[in-house]
This record gives sequence, C-alpha cells and structure tokens, in this order.
Amino acid sequence: MKIYNTMTRQKEELQTITPNEVKIYACGPTVYNFIHIGNARPICVFDTFRRYLEYRGYKVTFVQNFTDIDDKIIKRANEENSDYLTVSEKYIAEYKKDAKGLNVREASVHPRATENVQQIIDMVKTLEEKGYAYSTSYGDVYFRTNRFKEYGKLSHQPLEDLEAGARIQIGETKEDPMDFALWKGAKPDEPSWDSPWGKGRPGWHIECSTMAKRYLGETIDIHCGGQDLIFPHHENEIAQSECCNGVPFAHYWMHNGYINVDNKKMSKSLNNFFTVRDVAEKYGYEPIRYLMLSSQYRSPINYSVDIIEQCKSALERLYNCRDDLKLLMDNAPSGEKDGEDKIKEMLLKHKEDFITAMDDDFNTADGITSLFELARDINANVCVKTSPSKELCKFAYDLYMEIADVLGLLYTEKKDSVEDDVQVLIEQRNAARKNKDWALADKIRDELKARGITIKDTPNGTVIV
Repeated sequence: MKIYNTMTRQKEELQTITPNEVKIYACGPTVYNFIHIGNARPICVFDTFRRYLEYRGYKVTFVQNFTDIDDKIIKRANEENSDYLTVSEKYIAEYKKDAKGLNVREASVHPRATENVQQIIDMVKTLEEKGYAYSTSYGDVYFRTNRFKEYGKLSHQPLEDLEAGARIQIGETKEDPMDFALWKGAKPDEPSWDSPWGKGRPGWHIECSTMAKRYLGETIDIHCGGQDLIFPHHENEIAQSECCNGVPFAHYWMHNGYINVDNKKMSKSLNNFFTVRDVAEKYGYEPIRYLMLSSQYRSPINYSVDIIEQCKSALERLYNCRDDLKLLMDNAPSGEKDGEDKIKEMLLKHKEDFITAMDDDFNTADGITSLFELARDINANVCVKTSPSKELCKFAYDLYMEIADVLGLLYTEKKDSVEDDVQVLIEQRNAARKNKDWALADKIRDELKARGITIKDTPNGTVIV
C-alpha cells in the first residue's frame, strides 16, 4: 500500500511503527458553528481511509480532537450572551449529528483541548526549559521559531520566505514576527486556567501536539488534515513536538485538497457558504459523502447543485442493484447451478480492482468505479438470470456490500420507506395478476401511481422504482 507523503512529496510504501497497527491523528473541528461542506471532506476522506486500513487487516487507533477553547468560540459565546462551555458542547453535539448522517465512525478517542490543559502546560514548560520558548510580561509564552532549523520542511518553504510575510499583531511582544503562541495570557472576562506564567489558556497549535503525544505516543504513523492546515498549523506542530520530544513527530503526512463552490472559493462574502446541515436538508447526507470520495483525495473538487444532483442519481443506481439483489435472495431457490462458479470468479475480479485502486494512494474515485462495474456485472449476470440460486445471490450481495461498506456508502436500510398498506396493495395486485384479473391489477397500479409510487414487474417479483 502506497500513500503520498506531503513531507517528501512522493508516494511511499506504508510501513508502520508496529506491524499491522496504525496510529493516526486527524485534526478535528473548532466547535463554534455547524460544520461546512469544506469541513466534510477531511471528515469523510479520512474516515474512509481508516475503514480501508481496517479492511486490510490493520488495527487502527484513530484520534480526532475537538478544539473547544479558541478566540472564535469566545466570540460566539459573547454574541450569544453565553459561555465557551455551552457553545462548545452545543456544536460538538451538532457535529456528532452531522457525522452520523455522513456515516462517519466515532474516533477511537475524541479528546478536547480543555481536558488536556495540564499536559499542555507540561509541554510548554519543557520547551521553555530547553530554550525553545520564552514568556512575556503579559503572561504569553511563544515558541522561538528560528531555533528550529528545519522549520518549513513540511510546507517546503525556507524560513526567510516565510518571514517575509510575518507580522507582529497589536498587543504582541514577540522576539521575532515568526514566533507563535504556545500559551495566551488571560484577558478580562475570558476563560482561563492557572499556569506557571499566570492565568491563561492554550494556543491552538500546542493542543494537537500534546494530544497526539498523550494518546498515540511521541512518534505517530500518520498525521492528516486539510491542505489549508499545512502552514502554519502542521508546520508549528512539527516544530514544537520535535523540539520537545527529540524524535520525529509523524512518519507520514496526508492532506486532502480544497473544495470550491461553483468553481469559486467558498466564502460568506460571496454568499456561497453552505453548511453540511443546509445541504443535507435538501439532498440528504449520503450524496455529500459520495461527492467527497468521487475524486482522488488530493485533487480539488467542486460543489454545485448540478453535481450534488448527479451524486444523488449515482447513488440511486447503486441502491437499485442492492435492492434487486435483496429481492432475489428472498425468492431464489437454494442449490447452486452450473456456470455460477464462473460468475463468482468474474465478480471477484472487481474486488481485486478495488484493492488495487485503494492501495495506490487511496484512490477512492477508481474505487467507486470498481463498485459500479461490479453492479453492472451483477445486473447483467445475476439479476437478469431467469432463476439464479440463492447462494449466487447471497455471494453477489455480500461482495457488493463489502466494498460499499469500506467506502461508507449504501448505509440506508431502505431506499424508500414503504408503508404497510402500500405493500398490501402490491400483494393484492400480484394475486390479481396470478388470477389473470388484469382490470384489478391495472386499477391497483393506477392507485399506486396516483400516490407517487411507481412499480416494475420483473422475473423475480415486483419492485418499487
């Protein structure tokens, strides 16, 4: 299995610290608002990556944090005449609701910054003792960027180029414009914790370094997140972690590409800012997940109404195959038949293609193509057969759902909820057709159509389309 390492700018064979185990840290949301569709990409992509690693036999420890104390959270609390804890709890709950809708599995650990304040203080103290950090009279503690000679190695920018765009903000007393905050001295009416430098709160970058170390160790296998986090967030994580611990922070760095809206950068000022909740209310959650996996994860993708509609239609085709197979299994006779072994061999070829695609830098786009090609061959060689065996139907269904589950797709039990009386009408119509009472059969069909329900008669029974 090869993955692209942002650090080395090339695909590398995955070799984990402990054989058959993978330790992953994924940067989670700052919980001050609903997640937007840009947030949904790393959430869905790296959930699928985790699923695939587990599918391939790895034991995965997946840590995703919640930043539950931050300037944006404090600002939102002030706007709502509330407090940071109420705001963060509210939006963690909303995140979990959206994540469940997107079929994202819970992380092995979901640590919060405020639960790790003492560990953060300990790390900052170590950096200060080693000369990599300094405090100011305002109770702030900064990291001395120029002391870390490899600063810029992830973003592949020399320090002098980064320094050119650096500025010291009003109220900051840094030695160098490139230095960044590890600890922020308390301001009036802001939440704070006791520390050796007085009351204050953690900086943004230090929390991830601390939690990765606490829950995964000083060196981890994979650190992942959005492309926008490469600089400065991940660059700063590397600097403070490696200076504190004296060992490499992560062996592999994975970053997903940007998402645009109607080929433009998503922005509230352009009125093209959409939350996951907004889109899900109109189109459902699953088309969003499908969109996020429809391109190779490092490539940019575009969101538009037309594209999300296309995703919805693509899922309908996949669901049709699944539902047809389920109907076949319910009605097919037991006992394998001649030639079905060859059909099984043909279907298994798509599983091989799926693994090949996913092993090549986690190419979910080609992985989805393999699922569609499997659906095509199932439709042509199983669903159209006059009477496939129950064993063949089950083999095809299990294989189909195995691949879909790795992608986190087809997780809705029924495509449409069929009311009991509708099912009764279908059964009455089937009885009428059996008795050659065509007038009654047509009458029931028209009644169903008037209710917006279209049915289709197949060799293996009546299905709703």
